[in-house]
Amino acid sequence: MWGGHSCPPACPTNQVSGFGSSRIRSPRPAPFSRYNRITVSRRVYLDNNATTPVLPEVFEAMCPYFTDHFGNASSIHHHGQETRAAIERARESVAALLGSRPSEIVFTSGGTEADNLAIFGVMTPGDHVITSTIEHSAVLNACKHLADPPHRCELTIVPVDGRGLIDPADVKRALRPNTKLITIMLANNETGTLQPVEELGKIAAEADVYFHTDAVQATAKLPLDVNKIGCDLLSISGHKIHAPQGVGALYIRKGTELTPLQYGGSHERSRRAGTENVPGIVALGKAAELAQAGLKRGENHTMSDHSMSDLRDRLERELLKIEATHLNGRSNGASHASSIRAHSNEDDAPRVPNTTNICFDGIEGEALVIALDLQGLAVSTGSACSSGAIEPSHVLTAMGLSRDQAKSSIRFSLGKQNTAEDIDFALSVIPATVERLRKLSPVWSKVVTGAI
Repeated sequence: MWGGHSCPPACPTNQVSGFGSSRIRSPRPAPFSRYNRITVSRRVYLDNNATTPVLPEVFEAMCPYFTDHFGNASSIHHHGQETRAAIERARESVAALLGSRPSEIVFTSGGTEADNLAIFGVMTPGDHVITSTIEHSAVLNACKHLADPPHRCELTIVPVDGRGLIDPADVKRALRPNTKLITIMLANNETGTLQPVEELGKIAAEADVYFHTDAVQATAKLPLDVNKIGCDLLSISGHKIHAPQGVGALYIRKGTELTPLQYGGSHERSRRAGTENVPGIVALGKAAELAQAGLKRGENHTMSDHSMSDLRDRLERELLKIEATHLNGRSNGASHASSIRAHSNEDDAPRVPNTTNICFDGIEGEALVIALDLQGLAVSTGSACSSGAIEPSHVLTAMGLSRDQAKSSIRFSLGKQNTAEDIDFALSVIPATVERLRKLSPVWSKVVTGAI
C-alpha cells in the first residue's frame, strides 16, 4: 500500500470517505465540541472550496520526503541534491499545468502568501491598484492595506453585477497614469463565477500595467494558460487541488519586477527566502501532474466517473425545487448554463464545474450548516477564511443580495472524491432539514406572507 516507502500511519485511523477500498487512512481527529462527538452513520463532504482531502497518490508521493529523503535542498551533498531534484520536478509539473516556464514558478506557503507577494511585490508608494468588490480577503484586505501609511497607494474597487461579473469597461475607465496593477480573481470562491480575465489581460497590456489573477479556485477545474490569460502574476494553492495545506505557488512572468516580502537566503531565485517545504512542494507537483493528466483527457470527473458539473447541476436542480430557494448569481431567473467556458446567453455567468451557492429564504445559513453537520453533511456559508464573521458575505452583498438573503445562503462545492451516492445522501437530508428549521424560524411566516 505504501509503495515501498517507510511511511505508515502513526496512530489509530478512520477511513477517508470516497476513495475506495484501498484508500489511505488518516489520523482520527480529537473532538473539539460536544456536537462533533455525535455519531452518524455516514459523513459526506461538500465543502471542497474550503479545502480538499489529499489524494492517495499525492500522499504517497510526499511521504518519503518526511523520512528517507530529508535533505536541505540548498546543500550540495547527495541528500540535498536529491531533494533539489524533487523540487525542480515539482516546479516543472506546476509550470505545465499553468502553461509557463518552470523558472517562472515560485513556491509559497499557500494562496494568501502568493497573493500578498504579487500585490506588495510590485506596488510602491504613490502607485494605483485596481481590484473588485468580490475578491478573496487575501487580495481585498491586502489592497486596502496599501491605501494606508506607509504605503499610501491609491485604490479603486470596481463593482460587479447581479451575476457576480465584472464589466471590463469599468476596469478600463478606472485606469490612471499611475496605475501599476490590476488584480482580479479568476474564479470566485463563494459562487464559482469566472471573470473575463482574458479581456482584462488585454486591457492591462494595452495600458502597460501588471495584471495579477487569483486562480486558487480555478486551478485544476478548467484548463489554464497564463499566456492566453495575459497575466503577469497568478496565484494557486495546494490544498484546493487535493494537495496538503501549507503550500502554494505564484507564477511570475519573466521580466516582472518584484520585491520579495521576506529576506534571508537566495531561495526561489531570491524571490522567496526560507528553506523549502519539500514534502509539500512534492505533493503540489504530484497534484498538478494528476490535474494536468485529467485536463488533457478533457475530463473533470469524480471518483465515481460522473462529470463533476453533472453532479453539481443535479444537486442544484433538486434543491431549487424547495420552496423559496434561489440560485445566487442567476440574473432574472434565467436558466443556468453548465458550460464553464462561455456564456450561453447574456443572463448566465460561466462557473467552475463544482460550485453552487443557494439562498434558502427564512433561515439562518449557519443554523443550516450546523443542522446538516449533525446529520453527517458538511457544507458552508461561504469562505472558510471568513467563518465566524458577524457580517454577511461581502461577495453576495456586492452582487445585490440583502443582508438577510446573504446570511441565508449556503455554498456547496464538490471534489474529485465525491460520488453520485454522496449527492443522493445530501438530497435525502437537506429538504427535511430546511423545512424543520423554517418551522422554528420567526422570519419564515413573514417570507410566506410577503411581509419581507
